[in-house]
Amino acid sequence: MKRPLSLLFAAAVLLAGCGSSDSSSEKPAETTAQSSAQSAPADSSQADTPKESVAGFRVEGTRLLDANGNEFIMRGVNHAHSWYASSDYAALEGIDATEANAVRIVLADGEQWTRDTVDGINKLVKICKDFEMVAVLEVHDATGRDSIDDLQKAADFWIEVKDALIGNEDTVILNIANEWIGGWKTDTWEEGYTTVIPKLREAGIKNTIMVDAAGWGQYAKCIEEKGMEVFDSDPDKNTMFSVHMYGTAGKNEKSIKTALEGATKQGLCICVGEFGYKHSDGDVDEGFIMDYCDENSIGWLGWSWKGNGQGVEYLDLTLDWAGTKLTEEWGQVLVNGEKGIKATSKKCSVFAG
Repeated sequence: MKRPLSLLFAAAVLLAGCGSSDSSSEKPAETTAQSSAQSAPADSSQADTPKESVAGFRVEGTRLLDANGNEFIMRGVNHAHSWYASSDYAALEGIDATEANAVRIVLADGEQWTRDTVDGINKLVKICKDFEMVAVLEVHDATGRDSIDDLQKAADFWIEVKDALIGNEDTVILNIANEWIGGWKTDTWEEGYTTVIPKLREAGIKNTIMVDAAGWGQYAKCIEEKGMEVFDSDPDKNTMFSVHMYGTAGKNEKSIKTALEGATKQGLCICVGEFGYKHSDGDVDEGFIMDYCDENSIGWLGWSWKGNGQGVEYLDLTLDWAGTKLTEEWGQVLVNGEKGIKATSKKCSVFAG
C-alpha cells in the first residue's frame, strides 16, 4: 500500500496512477506520520549477550510450516503502525478480537518516516505474542521505488535491528520491503532480491522471508518468471512470496488465479499480502480471492485496519481503533463473511500451551 511523502505529493501520484492503463494501482495516503513506538531501554547487563535463533517458520514447497511443523495459513489484516503508533495497542487488541491469526505491521527505516528502533519493534512483537498473533513486519519507505539502493537501505535497516528478529523466528515473518518497485520490471526485481537476501542471512537473520511482487505488489508475473531464482538465492531456502490484489491483480477470477498459480505451479509459497474490495484502479473480486485462498490453503491479509485517507477511506475495515464499528462493505465481509477471518482463521500452533 503506497504512502505519502506529503499530502500534496501523494494526491498527485494517486491521480497519476488512476490515469495509467498499464501499471498497478496507486495506493491511498494516510495522515501525517507519528513517532514509532518506544519501550524502555534494554537492560545494559544483557546488551552484549547475543540472542540465539530458535526453531521457526519454514517454507516447504507451497506450504508455510510453523515451528511445530504444522501448516500455517495467514488470516489477518494490515496495521499502519508508522502513522498511528499511539493507537497500536487498541488496534492490535481489536484485531485480536476478530480472531485473526496474523497481522502485517507497517514499519519505517527512516528514509521517509520516523525510523523504528529495536525497543519499539520488540514492544510490537510482544503485544502480538500476547494476543497470539504472528507478526509480519515490513518496511514501507521503499514503496514504489525502482532503485536497488532503496531495497539495500531496507535490508541494512533489518540488519541493524536484527536483535528484534533473532529469537523470534517462531512468531515473526520478515517482509523485507513493501511493494518495492513501482514498475513492471522483473529483472530489476530479481537482481534486487537476489542481492539482499544472502546479505540478510549472512547477518544471522533466520526468519522466514516474504518478498512482495513488483508493480506496487500487483505484478505477480515477476514471481512466475524469476521467483525460483529469488528463492534459490536464499541459502536457507526459506523465502515465500506475496502479491497485493487491487483493481489489477484482483479484478476478476482469471487475474486472481493467474497471479497465484504462477507461483504455486512452480512449487513456491505465496500469500495475498494486501487486498481490498475496490480501489482507484478498479473493482476487486474480494469474494473470489477469499474463496480461492480457502480452497487452496493460501494465506491473506486485508488492507487495512484503520487510517486510510485522501479519498480512499473505504479501505478502512473499522471506524474506530478498537474495532467495535466494522465498516459494512469491507470490515464485515473480511471479518464475518462466509470465508472471512472468523470462519477460516486458525491460531498458529506455537501458541497452544
